[in-house]
Amino acid sequence: MATKELYIIRHGETEFNKRGFVQGSGIDSNLNDTGRRQAQAFFEHYRHVNFDKIYVSALKRTWQSVEPFFLRGVPMQVLPGLNEISWGHKEGKVLSNEDDLQYFDMLNSWRSGDLTVKVPGGESPLEVAERQKVAIRHIMQFTHEERVLVCMHGRAMRIILSLLLETPMTEMDKYDHGNLCLYVLHHDGEKFHLKIANSTEHFVHLPPAISNDKPHDFHAHKVIS
Repeated sequence: MATKELYIIRHGETEFNKRGFVQGSGIDSNLNDTGRRQAQAFFEHYRHVNFDKIYVSALKRTWQSVEPFFLRGVPMQVLPGLNEISWGHKEGKVLSNEDDLQYFDMLNSWRSGDLTVKVPGGESPLEVAERQKVAIRHIMQFTHEERVLVCMHGRAMRIILSLLLETPMTEMDKYDHGNLCLYVLHHDGEKFHLKIANSTEHFVHLPPAISNDKPHDFHAHKVIS
């Protein structure tokens, strides 16, 4: 297999992120002003990189985050397999303390190895991984695309990094992320290697209120992207 470099980013900030609402795959929110400035800052920092293709989820906050590259002529494709995990009936809500406790119980189940646990009406990590495997196979089949930009979501990013780097999904929380953070992976023809993790150096010239990493996942103090 040919070598390939993946630049994987999380989308920029939305009002749901800012206000502490659960998003997931069922909320198709727009970037807010901060998110658009984050996207522009990322573009300005990496505009010199010659991406062969952009892959985004079916949720508009991802393509809005990479729009400057698309407008410059980089081809883009939507892959629903990159969508965020579904948080079921929790989506669109600010959660209670009881919801908080249920969330931590679910996380503990995942860390203990039960990756089938999910929010009622939502998806489990194993279910997300299965649709991501289809997206990964699609991306990897185009050997002429040597460097690609992938924009997706927080929990989904943790799962796909586990798949690509062949680490246990029970340990996926080690892959920290904030809005518009960057991971870079290099495929040497046999396997992926992590080159850059959770980088936000592109925010160096942004005001602190914009450049700070936003919390992620859902509970009263951490929100889903």
